[in-house]
Amino acid sequence: MEKLVNDFSLGLFFWQAIILIVLILLLVKFAWRPIMTAITEREAGIANAIAAAENARKEMQALQADNQRVLNEARAERDAMMKEAREIKESMIAEARTEAQAEGAKMVEQAKATIESEKNAAMAELKNQVSALSIEIAEKLLKTELSDRASQNSLVEKMLDDVKLN
Repeated sequence: MEKLVNDFSLGLFFWQAIILIVLILLLVKFAWRPIMTAITEREAGIANAIAAAENARKEMQALQADNQRVLNEARAERDAMMKEAREIKESMIAEARTEAQAEGAKMVEQAKATIESEKNAAMAELKNQVSALSIEIAEKLLKTELSDRASQNSLVEKMLDDVKLN
């Protein structure tokens, strides 16, 4: 360092200062503006990329919220459809049960009516057979009792006596 201080030359210093100033002026005139423009463009590009990324993030959140909403609506619709299907099933079962009970009651009534009509037919047949047997028995008795003339006369007299008493 002492050598530099001892070898100091004012003329050399002056020319070096002038060259430095000229170099700074040339850099300011020709290089400073393009460098600053490039830096400004770079800053703008970075800001735009950050804004685009933020917008993409917001759009992604909006899409996720929309997807969640659609998913929730689909689940609600599915639950409503399942509930409606259960209600339809239960109403169909209840309707079938009611129809079966009505059909069973109808069949019981028809069976009762059939039994009653067959009972009445059997009673009528029984009455017909009893009356036919009664007539046969009466006919046989009358034939036997009225086979001779004396018994016929006594029966007629008895009947006439009964008529007079009444």
